[in-house]
Amino acid sequence: MTSTTNRQLCLGSPRWTGSSTAQADVLGAWQQATQRDGLEAACRQVEGAFALAWSGEDGSTCLAVDRFAMQTLCWRIQDGQLRFAATADELAGADAAIDDQAIFDYLFFHVIPSPRTIYRVPPGHCLKFAGGQATVSPYWIPEFTPLKSANFDGLKKEFLDLMSSAVARQLPDTHAACFLSGGTDSSTVAGMAAKANRDKVLAYSIGFDAAGYDEMAYARIAAKHFGVDHREYYVTPADLVEGIPKVAAHYDQPFGNSSALPAYYCSKLAHADGVRHILAGDGGDELFGGNSRYAKQKIFDVYADVPAVLRKGLLEPLFDNGVARSIPLIKKGASYIEQARQPMPDRLGLYNLVVRLGISKVLAPAFVSRLNLNGPRDHQRGVWAMSRTDSHLNRELAFDWRYTLGEIDIPKVRGTTQLAGLSVGFPMLDQPLVEFSMRLPDDYKLRGNRLRWFFKEALRGFLPDEIITKQKHGFGLPFGQWTSQDPALKKLARQSVDRLVDHGLIQGDFVKELFEIRLPEHPGYYGEMIWILTMLSQWLSAKAPAWRV
Repeated sequence: MTSTTNRQLCLGSPRWTGSSTAQADVLGAWQQATQRDGLEAACRQVEGAFALAWSGEDGSTCLAVDRFAMQTLCWRIQDGQLRFAATADELAGADAAIDDQAIFDYLFFHVIPSPRTIYRVPPGHCLKFAGGQATVSPYWIPEFTPLKSANFDGLKKEFLDLMSSAVARQLPDTHAACFLSGGTDSSTVAGMAAKANRDKVLAYSIGFDAAGYDEMAYARIAAKHFGVDHREYYVTPADLVEGIPKVAAHYDQPFGNSSALPAYYCSKLAHADGVRHILAGDGGDELFGGNSRYAKQKIFDVYADVPAVLRKGLLEPLFDNGVARSIPLIKKGASYIEQARQPMPDRLGLYNLVVRLGISKVLAPAFVSRLNLNGPRDHQRGVWAMSRTDSHLNRELAFDWRYTLGEIDIPKVRGTTQLAGLSVGFPMLDQPLVEFSMRLPDDYKLRGNRLRWFFKEALRGFLPDEIITKQKHGFGLPFGQWTSQDPALKKLARQSVDRLVDHGLIQGDFVKELFEIRLPEHPGYYGEMIWILTMLSQWLSAKAPAWRV
């Protein structure tokens, strides 16, 4: 639905919590509450996935999106008037220009975080337009209130009830379906869907005929355990050759998460079976502490507890010098100190792909001269400081709620399901479940180096043991491996990346080295760089073929 001519918009599945009588007209209730209580207070009374917009007779306009941007809103001021729509494509006219800084943000993040491009309302934010000025503000800031005394049995019952309700609330009347990677999150959603006593639940999985990437065995274990109707699709290099241009062009801005292609083919399979709404398991890692980097960052934080006299007087002189860095065993200690000395979130930038490869080596000088190279890190620092918590772990979780969920995983699933003709639900992000996670003590999320301890223990006996103990994988894509082996895919990738040289964006010598030397050496690592460049090139070909630096 476009709102460039409409004066109001209501997308998604909003739930009004202010009163039961207003549930049938959430938009109307939100308008009245905005006038009575103010915009931010009114937004806090809406749950679920939503994008809401309303223009008053006085020329003012209010916009809001849900806490994780499961639904989106973009806006643009043109001729003194605010225009808004669900996607940037609906607002971009002949005068819309490519933002150089947004392209750099894409290369840094592999997506363009809101609010760049035609302005995108960030997750958990609202906008008020009045007097020709737009003011964007957060109406929801994660505020963690961990329990000082936790009762495992009581919390387990509450969690299972919330999880069951969240899944049941989002199941359609017919063709109940879900993604099933074989991980804990998607398996939990599949199990809860089967438990809801609906007709046969359809579960969709993606496989890869590539060593180290295929997780189908775990998906089959979960499917058998819960008795769901399991459907499988194995993605091939030929699928990528066909699907890359299509998926890249579908997004209203460059999008470089490589699991978008598997998600698209999984959704396409479901659509062919008559499915029109599917449930996804995204969110469990970020709510309950399941990403391995949480344990890794905890190890780095130990360095701050070492007495300063020992750090400055012994450890750093010993490890932080050229000779030490040439000795393999000591080199690891030097790397640890280098990372530990960096505060969060700057520490994360040490792993950034384009930074590690060398910005001046990758990008054309004329393009670099137009950039604020500190822009992405300034964005990260602002998000890092935003959450309300004294816990380093919870600050990491809130950081990932914005980036991993709001800017990457949710747009990936939402975009690819839309392309396949489906809508999608995210029961893990049901607001009561989110609020429950914010009450859990830190050691219920990360106990020693045991990730998502409470989540797994609470589901022990419900999930198969093999699922609980498996290593996380998801829908990873063997793009680098296939690109180095499949002539048609390599041709598509090379032609795509070469076009970025013609655009004046990247350096030809880097492209030659990337394909001829680096990719054969480490297909997985350097394949990621080729992927994000390929998707950018394909997006430009579809949206702005004449763009040049």
